[in-house]
Amino acid sequence: MLKEKDPSILFSEATSGDRRSLGRLITMIEDGDKQSTVISSLAFKTPGHSHLIGITGAPGAGKSTLTSAVVSLYRKAGKSVAVLAIDPSSPFSGGAILGDRVRMGDHVLDPGVYVRSLATRGELGGLAACVPEVARLMDSMSFDIVIIETVGVGQVEVEIAALADTTVVVVNPGWGDAVQANKAGLMEIADIFVVNKSDRPGAKETVRDIEAMLDMSNLTTWRPPVCQTVGIDGSGAADLCEKIQMHNEFADESGLLSQHRSNRLKEEIERKVASELFSRAKSMMGKASVKSLTECVIKGELDPHEAAIRVVDLVLVEEGSNGQKS
Repeated sequence: MLKEKDPSILFSEATSGDRRSLGRLITMIEDGDKQSTVISSLAFKTPGHSHLIGITGAPGAGKSTLTSAVVSLYRKAGKSVAVLAIDPSSPFSGGAILGDRVRMGDHVLDPGVYVRSLATRGELGGLAACVPEVARLMDSMSFDIVIIETVGVGQVEVEIAALADTTVVVVNPGWGDAVQANKAGLMEIADIFVVNKSDRPGAKETVRDIEAMLDMSNLTTWRPPVCQTVGIDGSGAADLCEKIQMHNEFADESGLLSQHRSNRLKEEIERKVASELFSRAKSMMGKASVKSLTECVIKGELDPHEAAIRVVDLVLVEEGSNGQKS
């Protein structure tokens, strides 16, 4: 039973096509299992060729239905697809509500498609904290396409652009004026705009508004195209797939893709360093040296910023001492 839990064995089984083992690996990453670092290392050392596509937009924009249509087209082209559907956390269990997985039921029996719902667990940006690790795992499983569909989009919900190779922003007719769009930061993150439910009144006006905003933007390289789709019947999905491929080729040939992926790794290192320092500093809060610093702050003898710097110094000193001992 213990061997069955070994991430190396699970990883080997998953790469051989065992979806149950793949699911267990994802669960271990989601739960922050102590073995998740082993999984991350295995995935990093087994790079694939996945094109990572982020699909984001306001709740109710029809992202899941559109994603399902796009998946169907990729499958017809013979490409394997993994979909990471970021669901809102259940207020009771903390797990994903699984709405997206229900809406992609057409692909459940397709061995070339893997759909997994991940809970946001309170993440403000609409992306679960484990998504970068899971996306890398999907890449190591040799999926041609990895689609990440986010909960929604807003001023603090744009980190999908840092993770995806191509970011697709989905809006609906009557979406709003340029001021609201720029406030949401969409002009900065979109590689492709999609006006979904374009069979409804106001679609042409929305396309016109987006094009006008693009005209006023300082675009120096890629100008995001604007597609019109009807997710429920798949209309326009082929055009969207074509635009996604065009962006991928442009980014690859111009060097932007390589630069973007390098920046992604740098940011990941920074996040992990910050997380590790925070974890180690928090573990020291109960020690006498840190308690005395806290008392000094309470008495007004030391300001919180200076106290924090001293705690970090203590962490570094302790790490240095442990290194010398080993």
